Amino acid sequence: MTTVDRGACPYPFSEAKGLDLDPEYGRLRDAGQLGRVSMPYGGEAWMATSYEDIKTVMGDPRFSRAATLNADVPRTFPLMQTDTNLLTMDPPDHSRLRKLVAKAFTMRRIEMLRPRAQEVVDGLLDRIEQQGPPADLVEGLALPLPITMICELLGVPYEDRDQFRAWSDAALSLTAFTVEEIQQGRDGLRDYLASLVAKRREQPSDDLLGVLVHARDEEDRLSEDELVQFGVTLLVAGHETTANQTGNFLYTLLSKPRLLRELQEDPDLLEPAIEELLRVTPLGTAAGFPRIATEDVMLSGTLVKAGEAVMTQNAAANRDGTVFDHPDEIDFHRENNPHIAFGHGVHHCLGAQLARLELQVAVGTVLRRLPGLRFAVPVEEVPFKQGRLIRGLQALPVAW
Repeated sequence: MTTVDRGACPYPFSEAKGLDLDPEYGRLRDAGQLGRVSMPYGGEAWMATSYEDIKTVMGDPRFSRAATLNADVPRTFPLMQTDTNLLTMDPPDHSRLRKLVAKAFTMRRIEMLRPRAQEVVDGLLDRIEQQGPPADLVEGLALPLPITMICELLGVPYEDRDQFRAWSDAALSLTAFTVEEIQQGRDGLRDYLASLVAKRREQPSDDLLGVLVHARDEEDRLSEDELVQFGVTLLVAGHETTANQTGNFLYTLLSKPRLLRELQEDPDLLEPAIEELLRVTPLGTAAGFPRIATEDVMLSGTLVKAGEAVMTQNAAANRDGTVFDHPDEIDFHRENNPHIAFGHGVHHCLGAQLARLELQVAVGTVLRRLPGLRFAVPVEEVPFKQGRLIRGLQALPVAW
């Protein structure tokens, strides 16, 4: 067992800049250590950065997400987690809820949505081309594509997008909004989904929200609060992550002309390229959601005691040299790429296949239709959002 100096390092290590990953994560990972960190809220935690440790924390039932609910646990965000949803549940409750909609997110079902995603992207790019350069690919493409897709899948009116986007932006804030505004964002989303649930009871439907209402009213398979929070989770996760990563991926390609040319010259590389960009592109600005050890567990030779919190930095694990050859290099020809960008274990992202489809269609179509794509401003002037849980661009100004 390793003896660890429990003097905690202030966390985050630094302000997230663009798509860079603080080198401290790599130092901890390559030294084979858990880090001891002092979180902005809730006290001290362990920081896992290696591929093996993170898969253990995410896959071992001795690490609990449910134990973080209504508890002042170590975390990066100011408010405690008080909403019971997929992200704050352990099996068997988590399994019970996930099973309700899992069939809608199978690879086969999602692949059936490809023609619709292509139609949406083509329509958005038609508008962009008609307006001419410069154009903003965030507002013009990266945001409206996943919003359209999740609205249609879940059964949320697309015309409400400005309002729920504002609530979502606040709810996922770290420092960009006040605590009161963050709470208002959470409350707004919950009240909005509750109103849609009430409408489904008046007018039943076969979209995902309708399926959940039926499971609640006719089969008693989830509570009313679980129903509403499930809707919130699907709506927010269904557009925020993919919207930001679409912009991030295009930014990376435009920043690295060699990779851009490689993908333009060989469109068959699109799928492995998306997987590689998922591997190397950090999504969160800091470590992910905390988990609480329910009993003593050894990680990297260090004893994590029952009741202690462990944070995970998946982006560091995705650059673990014990798993990935030349881990810091972007290689679209990588043969073995078992990245954990979508998580691992029971909390593996429910919408992973939908995200992959949207990213493939968006990036592939942009490169095909706008072969002369380039930044419309100097790269250092491309603005990234600050103070959010998720990394992303405020705008992506391009010309072609």
